[in-house]
Amino acid sequence: MKKNKISFKTNYWEEYSAENPFRAIDAFFDFEHLDYYKQSLTEAVIYSYKSKIYQQDNPSSVFVLYSVVSSFIKACYGLQQKSKKWKVNESERCETIYHLSSLTKEEFDNPFIVFQKAFEENTLEDFELFLCLIIELSLSPFAGDPYCDLTTPYIHVIKMLDAVGLITERGVEKIKKKDRIDCVAE
Repeated sequence: MKKNKISFKTNYWEEYSAENPFRAIDAFFDFEHLDYYKQSLTEAVIYSYKSKIYQQDNPSSVFVLYSVVSSFIKACYGLQQKSKKWKVNESERCETIYHLSSLTKEEFDNPFIVFQKAFEENTLEDFELFLCLIIELSLSPFAGDPYCDLTTPYIHVIKMLDAVGLITERGVEKIKKKDRIDCVAE
């Protein structure tokens, strides 16, 4: 039985359509830097509680942010599914710990844990709803209290951003069959 592939929809904001999550992540970081995404998402969340409109001079940039982060979350979902076959290379430097402070020591050692936790707690559709709600509220001229929790998905997305940044920095390698069998036996 063939698995249904998820479309990362990178063709909305990138020249090509990425076929696997690792290529989607590469396109994600080719488009902008990690700090830009974290800052923009944080600002959008803050503006969702204000009566001011986020990016009032250029609201189309908010739609682009939505498209890119939506593709990113789909790629993270794909990475979560690949976590049994891939591992992150060991860290030779510890300076990244301070830069990626949202991750615990365990998550820093194995960033795939971040995706597993995020998608155990929320579905792909929950994250899509979160993004839609953030964009809607941040572009609304009315201050309001969102009718659902924005904090938990926001924290998960920030952690996923840090985890992907770490994966990109350290690189990944495929787990050999023997290593996978040993892990299952333990």
